[in-house]
This record gives sequence, structure tokens and C-alpha cells, in this order.
Amino acid sequence: MSPPRKPTTTKAPAPAIKVIAENRKARFDYHLEEKMEAGLALTGTEIKALREGRVNLREGYARIVGREAWLLNVHIAPYSQGGRYNHDPLRPRKLLLHRKEIGLLAGRAAERGYTLVPLRLYLKRGRAKVEIALAQGKKQYDKREALAKKEAGREMARALRQRG
Repeated sequence: MSPPRKPTTTKAPAPAIKVIAENRKARFDYHLEEKMEAGLALTGTEIKALREGRVNLREGYARIVGREAWLLNVHIAPYSQGGRYNHDPLRPRKLLLHRKEIGLLAGRAAERGYTLVPLRLYLKRGRAKVEIALAQGKKQYDKREALAKKEAGREMARALRQRG
């Protein structure tokens, strides 16, 4: 008889996240304060087009209307095999959030200068999710300052590469 086996304690693997689209311009145009993950209510052809990676978040934003959160102006291109059942590329899409989260975002977004911006859209365990952030617009001088820091970092990296 063989000795009894010890139970193995393995951690569950982290959920596989496949990033579909990222709004890199938002990090340049806004001061990001609070980030939150929200689900997306999509139609069949929208999720298929999303899996093809045909999404543009650049001009998108979120808005709280009543007790619901909506993602507006996000372009999901029509599905290539969709036919006449295809979706409208710019239709408003409902964000799936808890009531407390919506209340928190509504209160903060109502303040002057704040907006809700989508940062990235991804699939998590097969479900479409969007990361939204409470953001405040940067002034022109802030943008120039960010560019100067970025350029200084590049110069330093270039100098270190040349020395070593």
C-alpha cells in the first residue's frame, strides 16, 4: 500500500484578460482619478465584431442618466458576417454597474470639470468589460509639461544605452 497523498494547494490562475482596445490618448488629455470596471450590454453582432478587434474608444465617454450608466460615442464597427442584422456602430451601450457605484460616479461626475472616460475595453472570462475612469481635463500647459517629462526620460534612457 502506498502512503496517502498530501493535498496540493494551488492557487487558481488569474482570469485571462484579452485587451481589445485601449484609449492611450485619455492618459495624455486627462488627470485620471478613480478607475472602475464595468460590464457592457451588447448585441450578438457587437460582441463578434469586438472579438475581431474592431473598436475605437478615442472619442468615447460615459454618462449617468437617471439610475443607469451609458457608454456613448464608442465605435464598434459592423460585424463582417452580420448581414442585415448588424448593429449601429455608434449606438449608446448600457454599462453594468452596481447601484452604489452608479451613485458614487454620478455624484463625482456632476462636479465641474469631471467626466467619465473609457480607458480600455477587454474580455475577461469571455465577458466584455470596460475600464472607466473619473477624469478631469488637463490644461494645455499640463500637456506640454507631460511631453517634456516624457522626452527627458527618453534622453536619459538613450544616454544610459550609449554608456553601457
